[in-house]
Amino acid sequence: MKLEVQVISEETVKPSSPTPQHLHHYQLSFLDQLQPLVFMPLIFYYPNYGEANLCNVEQSDRIKKSLADALTRFHMLAGRVKDNLYIDCNDEGVHYVEAKVNCSLSEFLESPNPGELSKFLPFELDEVNELPAATQVTFFNCGGLAIGVLMSHRIVDALSFILFLNSWSAIARGDGDIVSPPMDIAKLFPPQDLSGFNPNIGITKDKIVTKRFVFDASAIAEIRGKYSSDDKSIEYPRPTRIEALSAFIWSRFMAATQPKPDPNKIYNILHAVNLRTKTDPPLPYEYFGNISRYAVSVPSRDIVEGIDGIIKPMREAIKKIDGDFVKMLQQGDVYLKYAKESTSRFLKGEVLTLSFTSLCKFPLYEVNFGWGKPAWVSSAKFTFKNLVGFIDTKSGDGIEAWFHLKEEDMAKLETDKELLAYVSPKKLI
Repeated sequence: MKLEVQVISEETVKPSSPTPQHLHHYQLSFLDQLQPLVFMPLIFYYPNYGEANLCNVEQSDRIKKSLADALTRFHMLAGRVKDNLYIDCNDEGVHYVEAKVNCSLSEFLESPNPGELSKFLPFELDEVNELPAATQVTFFNCGGLAIGVLMSHRIVDALSFILFLNSWSAIARGDGDIVSPPMDIAKLFPPQDLSGFNPNIGITKDKIVTKRFVFDASAIAEIRGKYSSDDKSIEYPRPTRIEALSAFIWSRFMAATQPKPDPNKIYNILHAVNLRTKTDPPLPYEYFGNISRYAVSVPSRDIVEGIDGIIKPMREAIKKIDGDFVKMLQQGDVYLKYAKESTSRFLKGEVLTLSFTSLCKFPLYEVNFGWGKPAWVSSAKFTFKNLVGFIDTKSGDGIEAWFHLKEEDMAKLETDKELLAYVSPKKLI
């Protein structure tokens, strides 16, 4: 079934009270500056819950009013990004779209197509402009709805994105006191002159295909067993779910797309790492902004199973993201030199990378605007190649892996029998 989404209206939602003058200039940090100019997407799908359900107009009013109240606490999201250096917190507001779609939510959830999910979003992910955030509310003809939210990666990481969503939905429910998060990250990571550095390396619009592979609890347990060790001297002989899935996906990606690895090429695995726990003293998780970087590991080309070949290098790379690494980031210039060298090697084709980012254990299914928890939470089609994003299934014991690969690489991976042996049917309901 082809999704047909029709835009009904577009407007701007402004904060319910003006931002104080002394907060009008929000300085981007060095970590913000390093982020690519793309939107991050999340889409929440809510069924019609019968008698408790409000009509479309009432739901829309609640969403807009609570968004306006949330923007008084997250004032920079209602501003405009200037020169990729700061946000003018001028209360211009968040771009807000209402739309309708030609099917019921249950029909859609029978077989959602990841390539079409951007229809629930107000912009394509690479259409970043001065807007820090934008949202689209799409009504299904059954009374269900989808709330699609975009946030500029230049402003926030995933943790801050979800902090905002949970605060906004709590306000909609009338649930308790919402604290304004700390927003002075530029003091900890002062901005730098990024001349000669392009943060958009790896972003491409051409022929990127997005597919969703679901691994249920039993498949994940089996994969963890493949990478476990009997060596009692190893601190964690049984890998985590994310470690095991990352190692397995990497091994299948290489087998499918690089059957004869190039001895002159570096093969890297990247994992996004939260830095809030690495600073001295540690920052509260509510700290707002981009407070994460990537750990880069070089897996063994020979050992594809067990803990040594892929997982041990991953752990060692993540362990290096420590207090000393944070201090290097705070100085800026040393890390910037490294970043420029890395992008130069990437552009020359000397490096092949598969990047992993995980939203598992994040409270995505707690985003409740007052009419119940979502039936599903999804990502959308990214413009990054060689990116895998992990999201918990609604039950919490399985994992959805969202692959973003070049067309020809995806075609090869989709026929990999060893990968497919662990993948669950994609039906959601």
